[in-house]
Order: sequence, then C-alpha cells, then structure tokens
Amino acid sequence: MSLQNKTVLITGGSRGIGKAIALRLAKEGANIAIAAKTTEPHPKLEGTIYTAAEEIEKLGVKVLPLQCDIRFEDGIEAAVNKTVETFGGIDVLINNASAISLTPTEQTEPKRFDLMMDIEIRGTFFMCKTCIPHLKKSANAHILNLSPPINLNPKWFAQHLAYTIAKYGMSMMVLGLAEELKPHKIAANALWPQTTIATAAVQNLLGGDFLMQMSRTPEIVAEAACHILRRPATDCTGNFFIDEDVLKQEGITDFEKYAVNSQQKLMKDIFLDD
Repeated sequence: MSLQNKTVLITGGSRGIGKAIALRLAKEGANIAIAAKTTEPHPKLEGTIYTAAEEIEKLGVKVLPLQCDIRFEDGIEAAVNKTVETFGGIDVLINNASAISLTPTEQTEPKRFDLMMDIEIRGTFFMCKTCIPHLKKSANAHILNLSPPINLNPKWFAQHLAYTIAKYGMSMMVLGLAEELKPHKIAANALWPQTTIATAAVQNLLGGDFLMQMSRTPEIVAEAACHILRRPATDCTGNFFIDEDVLKQEGITDFEKYAVNSQQKLMKDIFLDD
C-alpha cells in the first residue's frame, strides 16, 4: 500500500524516534503533522516542532507543526482538527510521545507518576479517540503505538513499576483497539526496538554517552514503521512488532549501519527477555 499523499499525525515528533519516522514517511510522499510541545530551543533537547518541520519540508512534502501537550484534551482536539482542516483527513496516527522515569516505587514522585500516566495512557487514549472518526474514512487506516510487548516477567515490574504500567497501558490499547476497530478496517499495532535507541532520554536520563555507544539510531525504528504502515490494515492488526523482526521479514538483515558504534556490543531494550 502506498503512503503517497497519505496524512500521518505523529505525537512527540520534534526529535528522536518521532522525527526519524516523520522523515522516513515523508520520503514515501506522506503529508506529516507533528504534534509536540517544544517550540523554543532547549540546551539539552535537540530541535523544535519548527526545525523538524523545516527538515521534513525539504523532502518535498507538506508539513504541519502543531504545538500540542497531549495531557490536555482541548489541545488534542485542536491538533486533530487543524490536521484535518489542512490535509482533508487522517490516515495514520503514531503515538510516540512518552515520559520516562526508571525509578523504583519509593523513589517515584507523584509528579513523575502523573506525567507518565497522563502522557502514555491518558494522552494516547484520547488521541486515539479523537482520531478514530477520521481514520474510519481512510482507505488504509493505521494506529501505531511505540510501546512494548506485554511481558509479564516480574522483573520488568520490580525495576520500574510506574513506567511499566504506563508503557503497558499503551500496549493494552493496541489489544483493545485492534479488536474494537476491526469492523472499521482500522489497524492497531505496537512497535518496539530490539536494542536501546540513541535518543535524548538515553543521553540525559538513562545512561549518557556510555549507553549511547551501545545503541542504534532511531532510523531503524523508522524503517520498520514504514514497512508496517504500508501493509493492508485488514491483514495487519493486533501485533506487537520488534523493529529487527519487521526488517528481517522484508529481507533486510544488515543492521550495522544503524549502530551508533559498530565496535560496541548492543544493549537489548527493556521489556525484552534475553
């Protein structure tokens, strides 16, 4: 299925994985709407919705930068309405926006807990709800959540309970929406990386330069997302995809170009057992 002239709304699209996906889909000719909070440069965070839009626009597609905090439903409604007004509809929703705090229960502050639940669970849910009426009108509608397989190994709950609840909440939405939206031929899938991905969160919050060197670039996730979204929605729903597996299915087996440092051993991402 072609992505040419399809409209893709991406949350958290100003940097990292979200921006990489936006750039990859723009190469396929898709119209891109970026919904994110960052409008002013930040010393520790690369880019804004406007710099991302400039980069994407150079690929010859239409781009709509949207300042949007998905914790607030009026912001969600405004972003979705503006996207539809600009492009005439929505074909793909990518729920990428997330907050992360890999803290044990005693060290998880209420504001951190609330932030993760409000973005990952509440924000994702109401973004889906608001887009569904428009996705129903698309010929090949997809919802793609950047969330992990639901792995019930207790260690993933013991290490960072609040974050696990938040990310698994996004994954449970995939299970529910895939079934709920089958009659409307809207696909709902999840995508998660095999290894850690070199993002601002890894650099600033998780492992710094050391972990960055053991990571892959966001482009591997973007490539996998592109292949998923080209699949027919009627045949491809309710899946918990791993980026590497998606690319192998497409006959791509050389992943060295995605390594930040090909000399370093890669770090498997969380929620994936050895």
